[in-house]
Amino acid sequence: MHIQSFFTSIVLWLQSSSFRLSCLEISCTLWVYRSLLVVHFWAPWAPQCAQMNDVMAELAKEHPQVSFVKLEAEAVPEVSEKYGISSVPTFLFFKNSQSIDRLDGAHAPELTKKVQRHASSSSFPSGGSEHLKEDLSLRLKKLTHAAPCMLFMKGTPQEPRCASFYSHSLDSAVYRIVDSCRSAVGKGPDYSGLGRLEGFSKQMVEILNKHNIQFSSFDIFSDEEVRQGLKTYSNWPTYPQLYVSGELIGGLDIIKELEASKELDTICPKAPKLEERLKVLTNKASVMLFMKGNKQVKNSKMVLFVISFDVNTFDILEDEEVRQGLKTYSNWPTYPQLYVKGELVGGLDIVKQLCAPVLSG
Repeated sequence: MHIQSFFTSIVLWLQSSSFRLSCLEISCTLWVYRSLLVVHFWAPWAPQCAQMNDVMAELAKEHPQVSFVKLEAEAVPEVSEKYGISSVPTFLFFKNSQSIDRLDGAHAPELTKKVQRHASSSSFPSGGSEHLKEDLSLRLKKLTHAAPCMLFMKGTPQEPRCASFYSHSLDSAVYRIVDSCRSAVGKGPDYSGLGRLEGFSKQMVEILNKHNIQFSSFDIFSDEEVRQGLKTYSNWPTYPQLYVSGELIGGLDIIKELEASKELDTICPKAPKLEERLKVLTNKASVMLFMKGNKQVKNSKMVLFVISFDVNTFDILEDEEVRQGLKTYSNWPTYPQLYVKGELVGGLDIVKQLCAPVLSG
């Protein structure tokens, strides 16, 4: 089977009236006898993709038993969406028609390592496979219990990776391809307006934040084993997934229903109010220093006066809510701020005065 046959399959898929068959599923079927399939989602306008194509060519020479395929992301929007391709280059790894790993970005050394690892790994015997499944189940159980409320999502709460139907420069090309294909066959699904839809993970985060729900998250793109395994573990095929006390609550539609019925606030744990949180933080240690950075990096003058004392530090640059809220809580507009047993001592000038007798002695 040659690469030309793979691209012929893609053309046939794009011309089909059903518009349903995934070209990646075709390719995995064509190469089912091969040990490993590596698919490079690329774009001709991205120079880093051209560089990674050269890397793939060298890897193909070193690993003749591995199949390497280039797939232009803009030409196959349905597949790009299915596999969460939001940027190029992205590499997906398949074995026995199953997605087993992925790599986002132009990281030649990491791509080489992944190819070597997956190409050299042999099939597990039946007993070993069962042991592997058991280990994964234990890991998933720990992850779903990692916090009282756990969200498994695409990306992070700060940067969800499904903000629209297709990201960045894919949109215009997607619509051109879809429109031309629908015109050619005379029918097919209507994708108009999909590019303006907010991603499910982003919507989930917004709902949780709106209800002041305290949650931790796991980026499923960071671990392909977790991404695929959790679907079976929870018997829930899509993301995001929300867990409370290790129990699956559901996806976005379920959360929306719970929000509408006002049950969401009774099911999910609430984040502490800011004033309560600040009180806990200022009493976290006998001496607490709120500063830009920490005492290890020594980027605050105050540290020169308190470095020899038993001082706990809090980096306000890592938490904007604390940074702004503490100004009002303490009625002190600047940083650093020093607290002793939960009481504000003051800023740098006051500490200088308090420490001067000690330092001069």
